[in-house]
Amino acid sequence: MRSGVSGFQSERLLQARLVRGLTQASLSAMVGRSSSTVSKWESGEQSPEADALENISLRLGFPTSWFLKPVPEYGDAVCFFRSNAAITKSAQNISDIRLKLLNETSLVLQKWIDWPDVDVFTLGDEDHRTISDADIESAALACRKQWGLGLGPISDMLLVLENAGVVCVREELGFLKMDGASRWFDTDGRPYIFLAADKANGVRSRFDAAHELGHLVLHRNLTNLEFTKRYPEIERQAHLFAGAFLLPAESFAAEVSSPSLDTFMSLKMRWKVSIAAMIMRCKGLGIIDDAYATRLWKNYSARGWRRGEPKDDQIPFEEIRLMPRAIKMLLSESSLDRQALALAIGLEAPDCESLCSLPSGFLSASPTIQKIGGVRFKGESTLRTANGAEVIAFPGR
Repeated sequence: MRSGVSGFQSERLLQARLVRGLTQASLSAMVGRSSSTVSKWESGEQSPEADALENISLRLGFPTSWFLKPVPEYGDAVCFFRSNAAITKSAQNISDIRLKLLNETSLVLQKWIDWPDVDVFTLGDEDHRTISDADIESAALACRKQWGLGLGPISDMLLVLENAGVVCVREELGFLKMDGASRWFDTDGRPYIFLAADKANGVRSRFDAAHELGHLVLHRNLTNLEFTKRYPEIERQAHLFAGAFLLPAESFAAEVSSPSLDTFMSLKMRWKVSIAAMIMRCKGLGIIDDAYATRLWKNYSARGWRRGEPKDDQIPFEEIRLMPRAIKMLLSESSLDRQALALAIGLEAPDCESLCSLPSGFLSASPTIQKIGGVRFKGESTLRTANGAEVIAFPGR
């Protein structure tokens, strides 16, 4: 029979440990219990005693109440990982759980706030193995048409996503090789996107967002097994979608009749897409052949652009608006204060602030206490001296 705190949710401990990037051994050392005990807590064989749960809460930075909160049915949808190289299992776990925490935070806010309706074009049940490059080009154009974007440059990629009902967050993940993640959730039938801010710039972050949109559009019904087995091809498809979405074939090709690095440089601020992405797009559209692309890449490297392109610092990160505006609306137009809102979400203030794209300290700042007015007996008259002190005239006997 399980002993310890009644109602303890073992999966919550697993989530908390993984999202902090800890092993069972490291957590056991932090809380002064054996690895086997931590393992039994996570498997549900045992529950921690009250003092042990308090220690876990302190060490992992989650409220004790969070470990008693049932885990929602997130669904079986794949969590897609955007990476430019092999990524660790820890990085995958952290981004996956951060998306789950974002989803749960969103569910709390949806009790008071109506998000935009989900308006994301998808290919439905189509098998990813039968999706051609022409299908991907068509899907990108279908998204633009559905959202009334025309064929010109997209000024704000995140605003497009949030208007379509996609909930987004950008956080530092702690892993330089992870760029982002995305998935659909059964809890509200809504897509969510996580963008890593560790080494990205505004240009790269826009492309990462478009890449994740590609997964949401093309791969909604993919299984985890298929994603693992065919990862390179699935990533290639999402990458092609991002290029097609940000640089439509018809309009972009008309502007690069004479493709060169200087041409791409002149177009970068207009399209807000990297020179590297423009080279890839031109090659994919057949505007340049393999030999010319190789020459461009050699020149690109010779200029030192692999370490950073010109004008990267002139294109800022796009603002995430949906979550912070909802928080500020609740605080200004409801009876909730900042501490009550963090309590309703069920996470410590730093996690709430990060997931909701709020400034550090926004929810954890101590409330301002208004100065109390002068206290006096009923019917008294209060006088003030020159130095501001109060002299209370007591009533005569």
